[in-house]
Amino acid sequence: MNLASARQAWRLVIAQLAVTIIASLLLIFPGWIYAWSGLIGGLIATATNALFALRVFVNYRAQEPVALLRRFYGAELQKLILAAMLFAAAIIWVKPLSAGALFGVYLLVQIAPVLVVHRLD
Repeated sequence: MNLASARQAWRLVIAQLAVTIIASLLLIFPGWIYAWSGLIGGLIATATNALFALRVFVNYRAQEPVALLRRFYGAELQKLILAAMLFAAAIIWVKPLSAGALFGVYLLVQIAPVLVVHRLD
């Protein structure tokens, strides 16, 4: 990976954080429970993707493509485990919670890179 790829990955993480904040602010109108739940869902998505970017875009050498592939798979597994743990913690400890807002904003933030990636090129 070159430096531009790492920079682009971090731009996507920042874009996801922006989508999280905007979606949470828009959810204030239906109620603070929806806004709070959406904020938590968006932060879960953003934090797990930031972990992925941090794990993948560290010192990489082009001579080691197998190491990069291993890093991708390991980072994705860590991302899934962290997301499951954060969702479990949110469902157990956050009361009241809107599951629709939690998972809806999570999914919105996950698809945000698809919507903004063409603007970053």
